[in-house]
Formats: sequence, C-alpha cells, structure tokens
Amino acid sequence: MALVTGLAVSTLPTVAQAANSPSKVAKAKKSSTAQKTTPRKTVAKRKSEAKVSKAPAQKTVKAAGTSNKRVKMQMAAGKATSMHKVSVKQRSTSRPSVVRAAVVHRPSMGETLGLRGNDDPLELNSSVALVIDQQTNEVLFSKNDSAVLPIASLTKLMTGLVIADAELDMNEMITITGDDIDTFKGSRSRLAVGTTLSRGELMHLSLMSSENRAAHALGRTYPGGMQQFVRLMNQKAASLGMADTRYVEPTGLSSLNQSSARDLATLVSVAYHRPILRSLSTSPGYEVELGRRTLHYNNSNRLIKNPDWEIGLQKTGYISEAGRCLVMQAKVAGRQLIMVFLDSAGKVSRMQDAERVRRWVEVQTDTTQPLARHQPQG
Repeated sequence: MALVTGLAVSTLPTVAQAANSPSKVAKAKKSSTAQKTTPRKTVAKRKSEAKVSKAPAQKTVKAAGTSNKRVKMQMAAGKATSMHKVSVKQRSTSRPSVVRAAVVHRPSMGETLGLRGNDDPLELNSSVALVIDQQTNEVLFSKNDSAVLPIASLTKLMTGLVIADAELDMNEMITITGDDIDTFKGSRSRLAVGTTLSRGELMHLSLMSSENRAAHALGRTYPGGMQQFVRLMNQKAASLGMADTRYVEPTGLSSLNQSSARDLATLVSVAYHRPILRSLSTSPGYEVELGRRTLHYNNSNRLIKNPDWEIGLQKTGYISEAGRCLVMQAKVAGRQLIMVFLDSAGKVSRMQDAERVRRWVEVQTDTTQPLARHQPQG
C-alpha cells in the first residue's frame, strides 16, 4: 500500500497479513480509497510541510493548506492494529476586507452662519475677506468683514506681539512639559516633552510653522504664568481698539479665540512694526538641533517661497470651527497691502484667494511688472 504523506514508518503490513481479519480488510480498503481520492495539490503540500516520525496512537498533526476542511486518513503503523489520525488544517488565502470609516463633516462657524453662500466679484473661497491699503487705510475689498469668527492659529500673532513688547530674554532656555500637550484637539507635535529650546526658537517655530507646544510654552513661562499672559493678550487687543476680539489661550486651538477681519487687519498693521515678528513669520525654514537629531521646519505659508510675492509679515491658521485662515502684509503693484482671509474651505483655497486678490490689484493699477523677492527684515 503506497503512503500518502511521506511519513516515516518502519514496517508496513501487507494486504495478505491484513486479510486475516474481515474488519482489517475493510479498514485497508477504506484507507486505500481515501488515498486515491485525495487531491494531488493537497498531497504535495503535506509532503513538504508535514514530517511526522513514529508517533503514539491517536496523535493529531496539523499542517497549513488552502482550505478549512480537515482530511482524515488512517494508516497502518508497524504491526500494531491501532491507526494514526492525521488532520490537515488549511489556511484561507482570502484577505480581510478593508472597512473605511466615513469622514464626518464638521461645519465651521462661518458655514453654520451661512457666510459661505455669499457671492463676491472675485469669487473667493473665503467666507470673510478684507484688503486694505496700509498707508492710506483705504478699503480695497471687503466681504463679511464685521463677522466675528474663530481665528485658530492667527492667535499666535498676538502671542508673539505680547512676548516682543515685554522685551524678555530671547536666549532664556525653556523646556517643553506635559502641560504643553494639546488637550483641545489632540494634535501632535515633534517637540517631545523634555525638549529644551530658547525663547527665541520657540517664537520662531510658533510664528513660522504654527507649532502649538512652542506657543503654549511661551505663555506658560511668561512672568505671572498663563493666566497673566492671556490677560495681557486681551489687554493688548483692547488697547488697539480690537473690540471684536477675545482670547482664552495662546495657541488658537480653542474655538473661543475669536475676532473679526477688521480687528485682525489692525493687529497685522501693528505687528508689522515689530522687526522680530516680520523676520520670524516670513522665515522660509528653520532647523532645530536636538542631540543627534535635526528637526527641519518649513513655513506654513507656501507663498513665502513664491518669487511673485513680496511678503512682509504673515500667519496661517486652521481648526475645523475656523476653516482655513490667512493674514498677510504684502507689497503688490507698489502698494503696501494688508490681507485677511477667514473661513476658507480646502487646504490651498486661502492661497488661491490671495493670488486672485494680487492679480486683481495689479489689473486695477494697470501694472504687470514682476515683483522682487522680499528679504525678511529684523
């Protein structure tokens, strides 16, 4: 009788020996039938994977295959009348189906208020827009400029203004702690707890890359603590006549940080006169040395690296409640302009709005001369 699985068996009983008992003959026939009907692929699989030496009776051996069915075969082992049972459990080759969770749309406050449905001559994506000539205060373009909305990381511009006006030591070292971890949105940061940077570096990352832990650490380590820092942020806003503005923390992660386009234009105009804010906010990139690691940060505003733009100060922002936001001071067609865009939908939509405004102003002033690349000041 031919073996099916390639198992090592010392002595095999012949058919003549098995014929002494009718029951043994029946068992032998049953075993032979099972061998003949076994698929060739299954036999080959068992030969390569199932290697079993002499084993006690009723021992079960499992080998991988291509089906969940079990094939049981009886084989004579030596002169003993007991039979070995070999069970082949085969694996399924089918992959688990991928279930994609539906993305829940979270409307911004501007969308909830119906501001995104308002059309404008420039067909801007932003619900709110304001363009002002910085030197004459002439309003060139406005759209829902009095609406009070969450401002996200535009908040960091006021954070930087308070730090700059306090004239603190920018070389003082500050360590990131667990208190700086985002508890509003659960956002991530490459500044791990325990990272130590100078106040100037934290300002740089906060204004250029909108680094949340950096901004929070600036407020936390301010003389008097976080509560005093937030109080000074609101005090500064009030002194500038920003009646629509309110701050509750220094990062912008809270949707309770709110303002209007008019107030933000005022903030940009004042911040522009601080050389350190101009320089840090328009920096294209910065590298942070952390032991053997080097972290490279880029500006969150891609227009900074565009040679068609001459930007003097900028800040971006985003949380779901605020949409995509952008404020800039830029020279366009020989004019110093302040631009504010709030509650724009889509990652590049606010940049597209800025481009549309720039081309529109150039057409209005009948100039098509290319602009020179701006060198950061301060």
